[in-house]
Amino acid sequence: MDSLLLIAVAMLAAGCVAGVLAGLFGIGGGIVLVPVLEAVLGFAGIDAAVRMHIAVATSLATIIPTSIVSARAHHRRGAVNLAIARRWFGFVFAGAILGAWIASQIDSRGLALIFALLASLVAVKMSLFPETRNLTQRVPASPLVAAIPASIGSLSAMMGIGGGILSVTALRLFNEPMHRAVGTAALFGLAISLPGTIGFMVTGFGDERLPAGNLGFVSLVGFALLAPTTMLLAPVGARIAHALSARKLSIFFGLFLAIAAGRLFYRAIA
Repeated sequence: MDSLLLIAVAMLAAGCVAGVLAGLFGIGGGIVLVPVLEAVLGFAGIDAAVRMHIAVATSLATIIPTSIVSARAHHRRGAVNLAIARRWFGFVFAGAILGAWIASQIDSRGLALIFALLASLVAVKMSLFPETRNLTQRVPASPLVAAIPASIGSLSAMMGIGGGILSVTALRLFNEPMHRAVGTAALFGLAISLPGTIGFMVTGFGDERLPAGNLGFVSLVGFALLAPTTMLLAPVGARIAHALSARKLSIFFGLFLAIAAGRLFYRAIA
């Protein structure tokens, strides 16, 4: 009973932090949920061969309602660029399907290392040089740009995150205002988490190594505990974001990226 209580408290605490971060930075909170879930599953004695898959899949499932609540909160403040969302949503969605399938087949250590290097570079840019020159004055409409949202969806689904880190970075490089980049990224979290979750459900279906209470790789118990918590806290993060100046929000996002990169480096080399 004590171990079950500890697991429940750990999941609820992770949900609180993830919810605030989801609203604050337009992320799905997976950067917090995945390592906590993996540790909790290890404590519960779940097979190490499927532990990370369960953590990633359950994180993505939790991001579905979180991204909806977060995006709505930002939209009410006029901070979602619907024109970009319409152009990119389908590509992010398709990329997430591919990413979920790849993640179910291979070891993601190499990807985690590459992603951590990228996150470190972006962290330096966002925190130390938040007002430096961007690549373009607006988001290009060229068909070649479709590779960007597709990559965001694929990489994010593989890592079990909502894509806010990559989405906000890409939109800022295209001179999208910080608050609107965060709000739009929150909407992309839905395009990543929905197909990603379904993919993990399908690829994990019937795996005998999975514990009771799972639907494929998704832990229904974990989802039941985490989803309400993250949904309640996401609007709090959104309110904090809009109380900050664009410069401060950019710096805080860079610092958050530095922490996330450190965790990813550790995962890649551990």
